[in-house]
Amino acid sequence: MATIREARFLIMATDGFEQSELEVPMRRLRAAGATVDIAAPEGASEIKGWHDKNWGTKVPVDLEIAAVEVEDYDALILPGGQMNPDVLRMNDDAVALVQEFVDAGKPIAAICHGPWLLVEADLVDGKTVTSWPSIRTDIENAGGEWVDREVVVDDGLITSRSPRDLDAFVAAIIEIVEGGRDRPQPINA
Repeated sequence: MATIREARFLIMATDGFEQSELEVPMRRLRAAGATVDIAAPEGASEIKGWHDKNWGTKVPVDLEIAAVEVEDYDALILPGGQMNPDVLRMNDDAVALVQEFVDAGKPIAAICHGPWLLVEADLVDGKTVTSWPSIRTDIENAGGEWVDREVVVDDGLITSRSPRDLDAFVAAIIEIVEGGRDRPQPINA
């Protein structure tokens, strides 16, 4: 595929994202030379994180979800937090974008409550995934196999449990984008 320096990543989020789950991948990927853009729902010029049971800092938004062109990106990253993915899974553009990344055979990385979007887009059936423990039942009810591991990769879906797993999460993202393992294939390829 591409070296990390050539790669372009999209992080999709809205207010209430877990601060570290957006900022750590963003900073590490940018430090490695990658381009990282932030997409949010219509009208948002910045989004506010959630940190230690309080509002965190704001992050500037690069583009609206509805304006994203999937072919411009190598992978999609979905940070968690309870509020962020719960709001996004009710946003038709956000759910459609997740499905477009899958249809294009591009990796999707979701951490903490982020896999709620994978459930909403009907992507976990028959897949092994991990997440924050409270959404285990949602994953299993959607046909996924939930496991308690720091990172799980299954057919281009990269999932992790929480901020304590960020090192393994970012490493798996880089490995897959650089073609190291388990790269998904485009639908109807």
